[in-house]
Amino acid sequence: MRPSFDEMQATSTTVREHYRGYDRWLAQQPRDVMKSRREEAEMIFRRVGITFAVYGAKDEDGSGTERLIPFDLIPRVIPAHEWVEMEKGLAQRVSALNRFIHDVYHDQEIIRAGLVPADQIFKNAQFRPEMMGVDVPGGVYSHISGIDIVRAANPDGSGSYYVLEDNLRVPSGVSYMLENRKMMMRLFPELFSQHRVEPVAHYPDMLLETLRAVAPAAVNEPTVVVLTPGMYNSAYFEHAFLAQQMGVELVEGQDLFVKDNFVYMRTTQGPKRVDVIYRRVDDDFLDPLVFRPDSTLGCAGLLGVYRAGNVALCNAIGTGVADDKSIYPYVPKMIEFYLGEKPILNNVPTYLCREADDLKYVLDHLGELVVKEVHGAGGYGMLVGPAATKAEIAEFRKAVEAHPEGYIAQPTLSLSTCPTFVESGIAPRHIDLRPFVLSGKTVQMVPGGLTRVALKEGSLVVNSSQGGGTKDTWVLEA
Repeated sequence: MRPSFDEMQATSTTVREHYRGYDRWLAQQPRDVMKSRREEAEMIFRRVGITFAVYGAKDEDGSGTERLIPFDLIPRVIPAHEWVEMEKGLAQRVSALNRFIHDVYHDQEIIRAGLVPADQIFKNAQFRPEMMGVDVPGGVYSHISGIDIVRAANPDGSGSYYVLEDNLRVPSGVSYMLENRKMMMRLFPELFSQHRVEPVAHYPDMLLETLRAVAPAAVNEPTVVVLTPGMYNSAYFEHAFLAQQMGVELVEGQDLFVKDNFVYMRTTQGPKRVDVIYRRVDDDFLDPLVFRPDSTLGCAGLLGVYRAGNVALCNAIGTGVADDKSIYPYVPKMIEFYLGEKPILNNVPTYLCREADDLKYVLDHLGELVVKEVHGAGGYGMLVGPAATKAEIAEFRKAVEAHPEGYIAQPTLSLSTCPTFVESGIAPRHIDLRPFVLSGKTVQMVPGGLTRVALKEGSLVVNSSQGGGTKDTWVLEA
């Protein structure tokens, strides 16, 4: 495996140009001051309640656990010219994915063209036949997309960005992006007078604008709500945070009801019509009359109102058909098919275990590859070959042989590293980036995103549920 690309160090003795000002500042900071700043950040995050629940994890007394996502004090810095190119690539990718989802539920031209196998769509666990022929405002299905980007080293020592994953259903993490920036400005105000860092604080305004833009056409002043599964959901802090930041109501399924083909919420002043629902509830739980009859998280009759065009759902039902790992390898073809353009951001090379040649290669090279469950998430259901034991590889081999269609494999990319403040001092740790792309009447995004960092030395798993942390992401102004 090639050495990692270091975001800050060009060589062992030289710092990349866009990090030079920060590097000079960092060299002057005593370690005990940085340590006390980290403790202050942790205290404030805990006081504000910026936690996430870890499903299946238990404290010593047997209760479920709520954890802080560790916050690292050293920012990830991206120069303006790199961000401009990444932004173009993200807009291109999300536009093509939205076109693909519309096509799946309408004319299915990409299937007829033979570019995506029909069974990859119709047997996909996220395909929703109930959405066939349903027109959504502006043809936009994924209004809020989280695209996971990694950087890997090239043979010449430069680094290239790759898309690792598309999150189009209910991507989370944007609240940490906003809170991380607020924390950095509180702890190190002098850094922001020394560096021209693009702002991110206007994200909630952009989100609300995006949501209002897809309201039913006849509505002038749309009522927007955030629908949460409730306080026991792992991302509940984010649901409450975004509702509060946008100045809209946070509701649960029991707060909503359907009457005369419209959705209403119960309020102390009586029923109020709802026009746009930013839902953080999975498809299966949205409408017990159509999907899971035992769901108490959604609203009975919601799909009928949605089909009639009397309420907008963000993101749309059935969007997950495009963020499945088995569909990911086809995205470059989608970009060419729908937009007539070459992809600006490349995929990581991917082997489809459902194809005989790919399966043979994967089984012969399990110890070198990262193998993922097609429907896996959160860093679970995957094998990191170079870090796995012989027993783990043997067990995974049986699983892949039994259900090859349930797995994809990729080369073990050495994710780029960024200096990170850990117990032993400042050391490189692997990172990725999740920019948040908003699609309404236009495609827009705030500069940067959520940088996730694998805090364990050598680990490539950045997910918070697996011990990862987060950093502030600085895009420097041009």
